[in-house]
Amino acid sequence: MTIKKKWVIALSTVVAVLVIGITGGSFYLYHFAFEPTPKVLTSTSKKSHAILVKNKAWLRQVDKQTWHETSATDKLKLVADFVPAAKKTNRTIVIAHGYMGNKEQMASYIRLWHCQGYNVLAPDDRGNGQSQGNYYGFGWPDRLDYVKWTQQVVRRLGTDSQIGLFGVSMGGATVMMMSGEKLPSQVKAIVEDCGYTSVADELTYELKQLYHLPKFPLIYTASWVADWKAHFNFLEASSVNQLKKNRLPIFFIHGSVDTFVPTKMVYENYKATTVKDKKLWIVPGAKHGEALNKQPKQYEEKVSAFMATYMK
Repeated sequence: MTIKKKWVIALSTVVAVLVIGITGGSFYLYHFAFEPTPKVLTSTSKKSHAILVKNKAWLRQVDKQTWHETSATDKLKLVADFVPAAKKTNRTIVIAHGYMGNKEQMASYIRLWHCQGYNVLAPDDRGNGQSQGNYYGFGWPDRLDYVKWTQQVVRRLGTDSQIGLFGVSMGGATVMMMSGEKLPSQVKAIVEDCGYTSVADELTYELKQLYHLPKFPLIYTASWVADWKAHFNFLEASSVNQLKKNRLPIFFIHGSVDTFVPTKMVYENYKATTVKDKKLWIVPGAKHGEALNKQPKQYEEKVSAFMATYMK
């Protein structure tokens, strides 16, 4: 065997190994990040867990309705809880939950807004809770589903409705991503808590944190897998780009010691939106999704005052 032939065989072997490794890694990343599989990525304090258990019990017994919607793509059946205000009102908060979450996980926030006198609509995103789907949308296809939910609020409750958008973590990204879409005129304001700048940024950050791997090539090759299996390109899924088109008042909240969605991301999101009516609150000592439990009184006062300014 000639030296040239040996080099060709060696090079071909290396290329084959790389292709197999990248392909396997891409499918694994998709499976790990996008498919509804059991995993633990963040932890909550005992206090936060106890508060959520208490508020879940409240949600189970409070008067509520079940609403249904069809997803904007893939024709999935979606489910939501609608909790009417104790006193009839035309003001409704639409709540978006976090990664691997569901409407029940948002019980503390549903109760907060309900106690402020609002109707609350809390959907299960595609692939979560009672809604159909075999993938997490990370807020990108979901943003279009939530547009449909806001349209349903208007149809059901009337054209004089006033709607606020609220989301935490992936839900925060969802409502930021909604901000760049054509929304009903009844949508008046947004509050987002600890949402990321983009899906690619968040996956890149987690890839480095969990596996010490760089962005290239897996983020790009995994996007091909997601496009094939979940029918959307997550490289397009950017809160920053959507916020550049935003025209609604928006309040950004983030924990100062968030290591799941790094705190630096909120500054990029805040900078991206050019509306004058924007606010930023960095909650001292709060980890990911812990702002409400870290500063419950201030949190309630700040978000309710913000919404009340735009929802008369």
